Amino acid sequence: MTDATPFLPAAYEHEIRVIWGDCDPARIAYTARIPWWALEAIDGWWEAHLGDAGWFHLNVDRNLGTPFVHMSIDFSAPITPRHRLICKVRPVRLGDSSIEFSVTGYQDGTLCFTGRFVNVFVIADAFKKLRVPEDIRAIVEPLMAPAQV
Repeated sequence: MTDATPFLPAAYEHEIRVIWGDCDPARIAYTARIPWWALEAIDGWWEAHLGDAGWFHLNVDRNLGTPFVHMSIDFSAPITPRHRLICKVRPVRLGDSSIEFSVTGYQDGTLCFTGRFVNVFVIADAFKKLRVPEDIRAIVEPLMAPAQV
């Protein structure tokens, strides 16, 4: 009998040190910090897979922008300074001119949030839509994971 589950590459894991200053009077992370950490993790994914300085390199050295057109986050548990926040990043969709990432955040093995983040590719200095560059497509496609519904 064969396993029908397709092989999934491991998610990129980005570690965040949550500090006291990230928290509100309820002693949990300010809500606004969570998308910040998710975006930091996506930037780390780019850096890990492009072998350079992530979004900075894309924008400054390649004139390639990736503005967001969609973000959504579902919260499942509070985030505190008690443990490192581990953000797992996977590309889940690659269109003609867009990419969608799934980011899941865990602390001490507990799922804290899940999010979807969609970027479009543009010529940075002209802010004009651009097809996904072939070298980036070649990097992303083998790392794709199915989107969670």
